[in-house]
Amino acid sequence: MITTDQVEAVLSRVRPFIQADGGDIQLVRLDGNAVEVQMSGRCAGCPSAHMTLYMGVEQALRRAIPEFGEIRLV
Repeated sequence: MITTDQVEAVLSRVRPFIQADGGDIQLVRLDGNAVEVQMSGRCAGCPSAHMTLYMGVEQALRRAIPEFGEIRLV
């Protein structure tokens, strides 16, 4: 089972890149090995946000937390 601390550690590493584009990402909750996050700021309505989420954040989570399952945008 993954922990909030593990996820927050990864998000703290990717957050500056997201914030540089005027957005932010927050952990909403853990659901087993799935992570629910919310994008805000410019990322909330940006068509590229899904690319950032799945190609950037998800990959960072997979590298850092082997038991990570999936990421969901809420």
